[in-house]
Amino acid sequence: MEKKRVLMTLVLYHDSKNSRILLGQHKRGPGKGKWNGFGGKVEDGETLTRSARRELFEEANIIAGDMEKVGVLEFEDVNFKKEIWEVHFFRIMKIYGDPRESEEMRPRWFGVDFIPYKEMWDDDKYWMPLFLEGKNFSGKFLFDTEGSMISHEININKKL
Repeated sequence: MEKKRVLMTLVLYHDSKNSRILLGQHKRGPGKGKWNGFGGKVEDGETLTRSARRELFEEANIIAGDMEKVGVLEFEDVNFKKEIWEVHFFRIMKIYGDPRESEEMRPRWFGVDFIPYKEMWDDDKYWMPLFLEGKNFSGKFLFDTEGSMISHEININKKL
């Protein structure tokens, strides 16, 4: 049986001028306690960009200025899920407003040398450095039912 493909977005703001990145700590759900970018499932009839903007506003109460798509990663759980998450990554060039806590996320700035990788998903340490370097990327990550990474493949792309 072929797995269902679920479109998702993840959006991040890297303030390179001040050498910091905005992350959010999940307050509920499967990623509770983990730090990550802001995002979620693309709703019916919604574009990827619109989804990324909506999720950022819902989770951090800020509005994204210009954005660019920088990555596409597939996430699959070998035993449990009957779906593959196809996550489209966006870089925000500017934000409007001050990040505020929501029901879902607790936003916080981190210096790029102090990113809390031990409190993040296993895959983040592979794609986050590429994101911070301004590179485009694609790849696949395979996880077991406990959420531990079994294998990964990541590629640097010229343009997406």
